[in-house]
Amino acid sequence: MQLRQLLDDLTVRFAEAGIESARADAEILVADVLGIGRGALAAMAVTDGEIEAEALATVLAFAERRAAREPLQHLTGKAYFRNLTLAVGKGVFVPRPETELLAGLGVQALVFAVDSGIQNPQGFDLATGSGAIALAMATEVPAATIHAVELSEDAIAWTSKNFEAYSRQGAKLELRQGDLTDAFQDINGTADVVLSNPPYIPVDMVPIYPEVVLHDPGLALYGGQDGLDLVRAASQSALRLCKSGGFFAVEHADIQGPSVVELLKNDGWTQVTQHQDFNQRDRVVSAVKA
Repeated sequence: MQLRQLLDDLTVRFAEAGIESARADAEILVADVLGIGRGALAAMAVTDGEIEAEALATVLAFAERRAAREPLQHLTGKAYFRNLTLAVGKGVFVPRPETELLAGLGVQALVFAVDSGIQNPQGFDLATGSGAIALAMATEVPAATIHAVELSEDAIAWTSKNFEAYSRQGAKLELRQGDLTDAFQDINGTADVVLSNPPYIPVDMVPIYPEVVLHDPGLALYGGQDGLDLVRAASQSALRLCKSGGFFAVEHADIQGPSVVELLKNDGWTQVTQHQDFNQRDRVVSAVKA
């Protein structure tokens, strides 16, 4: 079968299934099965390249699962986040592009700490999931040591795999299993940067995407009646962990910005600032410990 026809057929099928990124998903899926990049795939398609029967059968099997709204990342086993390639699958929250904002703010704060003369700044990631945020900080600021905590046994299996891969490349990392509300009690007051992307969906709100409802773990999604239970807990833990002048940033739903700003101000944080993601939606609030 010609690759061009296959890609066109998959695009139509995915679009009919309600997948907004239908063409991109088709290209990523076929390229992954063939073990090539999307650029090479496009070149093969333009020159009327064909796909062999065995690879075609694999693609079609995966396509059926994708059309049923299984996350693309579960099919390929990979998620991309900033400069990272992460192992992901069932049981762990797939990192979203919007969260790159949060990681970037943490990276900037760690760079500032290094530039200020701190030789080994300490960063923390509360509810790390796949490890995306922690690993972004660790790989982009090699001078820093990053501590991360994750509660879910299912998720931490993926976190451990990702941490092991990047630790072999020199990243300085510590991973613990536990609750963000009381994690790292033995190293209170040491943090230069604390980041958290906690569960923040209200319990009675149903996410609109089937990939989220059917495949993302509930433990990583729901944050109490108003969605802010774990945001409150992260704020309190960050206050405990941060040294004076320490930086804290937390992700939230786009409608929760004013509530999170007020929450952090009431907790005693200073320089409380709202940040918007690439869609110009409120996404992260940052603050500094007095």
